[in-house]
Amino acid sequence: MRQPLPVVLVADLHFSDASPTASERRAVMAALSVSDAGPGAVIVDHPRVVRGGTRRRKQMRHLLLPALHALQREAGWISPGGLNFVGRTLGVPPAEAYGVATFYEMFRTEAPAHELSLRHVCVDPICALAGASRLAENLRSQGHAVHEGPCLGQCERAPAVFIQGRREPDRVPDDERGLDSLLVSVTAESLDAPSLLRHMIDPSSAADAASMEAYRARGGGSALEAALRLGPDEVISQISSSGLSGRGGAAFPTGIKWRAVADGDGPKHVVANIDESEPGTFKDRLLCERDPLAIIESITVAGLVVGATQGWIYIRGEYPLATQRLRHAIAQARAEGWLGDDAAGSGQPFDIDLRRGAGAYICGEETALFNSLEGFRGEPRNKPPFPTTHGLFGRPTVVNNPETLLNVNEILRIGPEAYRNVGTEGSPGTKLFCLSGHVGRPGLYETPFGTPLGELLSLAGGVQGNLQAILLGGAAGSFVGPDALELPLSLEDTRSAGTTLGSGPVMVFNESADMGSVIERLAKFFRDESCGQCVPCRVGTVRQHEIVAQIRRADAPTRSQRLLLDDIAGAMGDASICGLGHTAASAVLSGMRLGLLGTEQS
Repeated sequence: MRQPLPVVLVADLHFSDASPTASERRAVMAALSVSDAGPGAVIVDHPRVVRGGTRRRKQMRHLLLPALHALQREAGWISPGGLNFVGRTLGVPPAEAYGVATFYEMFRTEAPAHELSLRHVCVDPICALAGASRLAENLRSQGHAVHEGPCLGQCERAPAVFIQGRREPDRVPDDERGLDSLLVSVTAESLDAPSLLRHMIDPSSAADAASMEAYRARGGGSALEAALRLGPDEVISQISSSGLSGRGGAAFPTGIKWRAVADGDGPKHVVANIDESEPGTFKDRLLCERDPLAIIESITVAGLVVGATQGWIYIRGEYPLATQRLRHAIAQARAEGWLGDDAAGSGQPFDIDLRRGAGAYICGEETALFNSLEGFRGEPRNKPPFPTTHGLFGRPTVVNNPETLLNVNEILRIGPEAYRNVGTEGSPGTKLFCLSGHVGRPGLYETPFGTPLGELLSLAGGVQGNLQAILLGGAAGSFVGPDALELPLSLEDTRSAGTTLGSGPVMVFNESADMGSVIERLAKFFRDESCGQCVPCRVGTVRQHEIVAQIRRADAPTRSQRLLLDDIAGAMGDASICGLGHTAASAVLSGMRLGLLGTEQS
């Protein structure tokens, strides 16, 4: 669990005698595009920073996360001197900067034992099944520094490793190999409208993902042109008519969200939420690696339609290849004239900045993401007010994930009526599903909403061995058994069945899997990832994990343990600030109902 910052005197954390090394200073300056003109002279080359005195420093706080990344990469940790320098440069109190640095999985505030880069090994369920513990042991035996931690978003090629570089770029060892061999399937034969075949996954895009010329040749830019031709009101009308809902898990109607922001006053923002940290989910990573220019086009469409002047991409820190390609795509879009003072010839200013997260599942929650972007701990805010009126920097903000945004591109390409011809009445369009675990071909699959679960598994090569359980929706989802193979995968059908699609993860377990171990790991995941801000979640996730561990030792739950877990789930669901606490018990309780933790004892 992420512990709340202790109440201490600022002096306890004010490193007044600690100074940065020359290399730390240079790294921070480079990350912030700062010119070092001597003590007290801080000049930031950034369009959103107002120069001059206290006001300037206050508006620089949103650069805290990039500055901490620079320190971590340069020294292998956030040193007292480096933190002190960042705090002075950005006008952030040292205690608050320390509180932010200690919030994230990727940052270290203690000196590393040696000079090596750190290898993160995922130990969440799918990677555990694939031998993550053996991999971690082998890496240690080779002299590597190893950290065993949560999902790295590589579930289709488990067990996953992410190398956090020291004075070198972060990387995934097999990024390029994985990109070439990865199975990405579109169910062409089951789509009623062939024109939808390229709407989410374009198999030809991976080979030339960085080329604007190739993107244009594939029809890229047509959504932006259509948006400018139709005008904001008509674009939002088409999105509303299409029935598009958010693909990040909440399924909120996209048209309603965009309309509310478009009707707002003053500066506005658009945020692409690419902090997918749900175990079993990797779709956004692949979309960004394979078709980054489509992501940039869709963000630009959103910005111009709702009248925003600034777009932001918040991407998982563990996605180095996707980050690299998105940065290149932003540069390409600026060169093409899509971004700038006259974005795409619209007469409106619009630009996009990219920010890397640093390993915090909670930052996938939109208001926690805002706090992280603004340079604070990634803790959720109370709602209302909602982001459509009080979002990033307190301004009206559209937040969507890449899958949702790419659906907008497709609606503008084929029209809302053709879009609704695929899927179901309550869930129009297609859905991306991340299949992992005991299936023949783990990967990313696009199918129409309403496709039966068993058919989806068949597309992925079928279950390997005898099916024991399937976890729909990731760690925040719920388990279903072999009797659910006829379940239509739509929002309304899964809701009626008491489960969820979430953002699209489908984790498959055959009879060789120790489901007690899987459920205990999921309980520990929520214990570790709780931000600790509210009592129901902070205490509830700890007690839930403790009880699951007790059940595991006894091989079966007692009635009193089941009732206690029910009570904990009720308290977290009713009183937690955000969705993490609301769903932290879903997988545990559904697993217990299916007998995956053993038969209840009297």
